Parts: sequence; C-alpha cells; structure tokens
Amino acid sequence: MTPQLTIPDLAGKAVLITGASTGIGAELARAFAAQGALVGLHYNASQDAAKALAEEITAAKGRVHLIHADMSTGAGSRSAVDQAVAAFGKLDGLINNAGGMVRRVTYENATEKDYDEIMDLNGRSVVVATAAAIPHLKAAAKDDSGFIINTTSIAARNGASGGAGLYGSSKAFVHDMTRGLAKELIPFGIRVNAVAPGVITTPFHERYSTQSQLTAALATVPQGRLGVAQDCAGAYLFLASRALSAYIIGQVIEVNGGQLMP
Repeated sequence: MTPQLTIPDLAGKAVLITGASTGIGAELARAFAAQGALVGLHYNASQDAAKALAEEITAAKGRVHLIHADMSTGAGSRSAVDQAVAAFGKLDGLINNAGGMVRRVTYENATEKDYDEIMDLNGRSVVVATAAAIPHLKAAAKDDSGFIINTTSIAARNGASGGAGLYGSSKAFVHDMTRGLAKELIPFGIRVNAVAPGVITTPFHERYSTQSQLTAALATVPQGRLGVAQDCAGAYLFLASRALSAYIIGQVIEVNGGQLMP
C-alpha cells in the first residue's frame, strides 16, 4: 500500500508529475495529493484514465489540475510546465515520469526512427521539461526545498534484454543526467534525485512484456514477487520531502525487490 504517514512539508507544494494517468505516475498523483500537494496531473493518450483519476483525487479532497501534452516533443514538454505554472502560480517540484519502451527492437535492427522516438520520449522530454521548470523552481525554492525526481529504470543498470536495449540506454541517459543536474542545481536550493523501478506490474509491462518474460524476471527477484505501483510511491515522497531527505543529492533509489543490488 502507499504509505499513509503525513509529511507536513509537502502540503501546499505545487508538483508537476508527467506521465501520471496510469501506472506508477497515477499512484504518485494519489500519494502527493493525499499529502496536500497541488498536483499537476499530466497525460497524453490516456485521457479517460486521467479524467477518472482526477475525479478520484478530487472526491478524496485532493487538489489536482489536468495537463495534456505530448512529452515526445520539445513544444509539448515545455507546454506541460507552462500549464502547471499557469494553474498554480508557482512550481515547487517536478517529477519526470513520462516515458515508455515505444517498441522492442534489437540494436542490430534498430532504425534511426526507432532511436529518435525512444530517445525523444525518454531523454529529450526530461531535458526540455527540466530546463523549462528550472526558473520556476529557483523562484520557489527556499532552504533546499525545491526538487526534481527523475524516473529511470533497472534497465539503465543491467543493459536490458529482449529488444529493450535502446529503452535501457535512454534511461541510462536519465540516470547520468540526474547526477549532472544535481551538481548544477543544489546551489539554488533544488535537490535532484531519481527512482529506478524494477519490474513493476503496470500497463507498461502489459503492453511490452509477455507472460514468459515476466515469469523469467520473477525468478530473479529475491523477494519472490513482482512489484506494484504502490511499492514505488514511498521513495518519491521521501525524496520530495526536505524534512526527510535534505542531504540526499544526486542519488538513485533502486526499487526492485532485491533484483539488482548495485
């Protein structure tokens, strides 16, 4: 379950969560709204799921604003940030969660189109959205209260397999960008970290993984089960809270049931 503890310093924070209509992003929207944050709930194709989630959050007395943008383009990534700032009048935190495998393709058979689509969605979106958000985060940050949390992946560490190599490489880019950003932005009171989920049973794997692939992955997890979206939420809440993680900078928290212990 998503942790039910109260984290007072998240109340009133304006947080943009990209890719928040389903899976891990949806659970993050619920979790941050439950802490009293102002949630910018971004979606692209999953309009019905996003609207249903926003209604759920509102019914629970949470504060949420729907944001539609295509994060695979620079214009869309900038638009997501602009919409969040217009809605809340500020931006305290950015969670770069939008991403996807796009398709499984081996390096041998990958085309330039494959490269562009996978890297644009998983890499360019983080670069552009982050650059657009930084001036607003700087303006709102006080005493290291601003934050950026990137979603990377276990695939960034293990090279991925089964045609997921380009996806893993794009997440490795995000992994390293997290550290570079952390060094650049901590002088301005903005803490940058990342979360690297393992095999989490979300629509991502429903779309891109077969049952045999999931069964093979399960055999490598010491905890004996695949993860669920709720398993990830606590790591993001922890990294967002200055009270809990003020001196944690440029780190990647692995959430994988022990599948990878770097």
